[in-house]
Amino acid sequence: MSGHSKWATIKHKKAATDAKRGKAFTRLIKEITIAARNGGDPDGNPRLRSAILAAKNVSMPSDNIKKAIMRGTGELEGGQIEEVMFEGYGPGGAAVLVNVATDNRNRTVSEIRHAFSKNGGNMGEQGSVAWMFERRSQIFVSSEKVTEDQLMAIVLDAGGDDLRNDGDQWEVLSDPASHESVLKALEAAGIPTVDPTIAWVPKNLMKLEGKNASGMLRLTEVLEDHDDVQSVYSNFDIDEKELEALSQ
Repeated sequence: MSGHSKWATIKHKKAATDAKRGKAFTRLIKEITIAARNGGDPDGNPRLRSAILAAKNVSMPSDNIKKAIMRGTGELEGGQIEEVMFEGYGPGGAAVLVNVATDNRNRTVSEIRHAFSKNGGNMGEQGSVAWMFERRSQIFVSSEKVTEDQLMAIVLDAGGDDLRNDGDQWEVLSDPASHESVLKALEAAGIPTVDPTIAWVPKNLMKLEGKNASGMLRLTEVLEDHDDVQSVYSNFDIDEKELEALSQ
C-alpha cells in the first residue's frame, strides 16, 4: 500500500475542523469548475459526475455545486482557472506529483518550486516522474464496516480489480471507468466510503526512513496546505510505526 495512502489514512482519523472542511470545499469547487468546461451535464461528463459525487460526500450544499458548474460553463464569471501538474522529487528521492488549480500560473510555479527546495526536494521537468504512476479509481472503506470477503464480492462485481488493507482501512482500486459503478455498489450495500477519488497511484514504492521519512512528510504537508494545490501523490513508503510516530 502506498505510503501516501497510509498518510492519508492517518489524516482521515483526525477530527475534521471547520477550516479543513472549508478547504475541501474550495478544492472541490475548483474541480467542479474545471470539469464543467467540458459540459455542464453530469450525465455526459464523467469527470463532472465524479466531482459532484465527491462534493456530496462532504455534504457540500447543492447551491455551491450549481454555481461552480455555471462558472465552468461560462454562465457565471470566475471560471478562469488553469489546471497544472507539477513533478519533482522529495527527500530520499521519492517521486512527487502535485496537481494544481490556479488563476496565476507564474506565481504558483514559483511558490511550488520554493516549497520543494525549502523542504529537501527539487521540482523536475514535465514527464520526469509521471511515468511512475497510473491513473486509478481509489476508494477507502473502514475495516470495521465490512469483511474482506464481503467487500471483495461487492467491488469485483462492480468492476473493481484490487483490494489492499493497512489494518484500519481497505483501499479499493479500479479502472477510472469503473469508479462510479464501484462507488454506487458500495453505497447500495450500505457501506460508507472515505475520500473516493480518481488518483495517481504509484506503480512501485520507495522505502524511506529517519530524516528522509520526516522530511518527506513535511514536504507533503507544506504542498497540501498550499491554497492552489488540489492533491499531492507520492511513491514513498514509511514503516507504519514510524509513520504513526511522525504524525503525532
